[in-house]
Amino acid sequence: MLTDSPAFSGFSVDDLDAARPFYRDVLGLTVRDGGPGFTLELAGGRSVLVYGTPNHTPGSFTVLNFPVPDVEAAVRALTDRGVRFERYEGTPGETDEIGVFRKGGPLIAWFKDPAGNVLSVIAQD
Repeated sequence: MLTDSPAFSGFSVDDLDAARPFYRDVLGLTVRDGGPGFTLELAGGRSVLVYGTPNHTPGSFTVLNFPVPDVEAAVRALTDRGVRFERYEGTPGETDEIGVFRKGGPLIAWFKDPAGNVLSVIAQD
């Protein structure tokens, strides 16, 4: 029934005016205004809706993953742009000094947008 539907995903933020320049200027994504917020235009023709809501609560999970060929290089480049990577101390497979999780599964590093949503750069297959 829905196999031909052009489905899309979305998540909320508490301040569209703070989120827009983060996604556009810091992460370098194409941002298209319209609808209840803006759309992130992603590689491969994908898009994600970012909408504002006054009662936003960030999820306790990763809302958007960015596969990259070199996680360390991506972490360094984003750090240079002011992104702060999360360090989850005391969890199985702690993150290293730059924020890369190296103990189990693909290399991954988590960071947050201005609304507290968790994003990641993760090793491409």
